[in-house]
Amino acid sequence: MSIAKHLVIRGRVQGVGFRHFMGRAAFELHVTGWVRNRHDGSVEAVVSGSAEAVHAMIERARRGPSHAMVEDCRVSDAQGQFTRFDTLPDA
Repeated sequence: MSIAKHLVIRGRVQGVGFRHFMGRAAFELHVTGWVRNRHDGSVEAVVSGSAEAVHAMIERARRGPSHAMVEDCRVSDAQGQFTRFDTLPDA
């Protein structure tokens, strides 16, 4: 069974390779969805896949790449089915 979650990650999360980090994690965990930078300095993502994989993705987002400093990762339910994991234009 597939689930989807919406993430908004705040802190020092832009300019540190966060989107690339999320894309690599999605590939490793077989998760689909998307990630993008937001104009307010946060990173937003929707992740979809097995419950186990999505929860692992959320844990990785809460840590972030080595140069990031995640202060907050808000998670809510999301809708949608995706065929791959994309990096979208800034919002």
